[in-house]
Amino acid sequence: MRSKNSFGNCSKCDKQIMWIKTKAGKNMPCNPSFVYYKEEKGGKDRIVLTNGEVVVGTVQDYPEHATGFGYISHFATCEAAQMFRKKKKAAAV
Repeated sequence: MRSKNSFGNCSKCDKQIMWIKTKAGKNMPCNPSFVYYKEEKGGKDRIVLTNGEVVVGTVQDYPEHATGFGYISHFATCEAAQMFRKKKKAAAV
């Protein structure tokens, strides 16, 4: 049986990524190492859960301080992230 998450490599930096299907049905590249997080309104981190939900919180160092675990979007850490961003078209004057 095949896992619902698949692995690959980033086309820009060549680091390993894990694809997670979001609730919207899109594939999101994530760093393959999971992180512990504490869910917090206004937290500085966005954590992608294996079910595709994205939660707001703060990454924790220890599981006893955590609400759960998930993954960080590769877009947040890729050294070539600016290459993925689409340039906005200049507004017509």
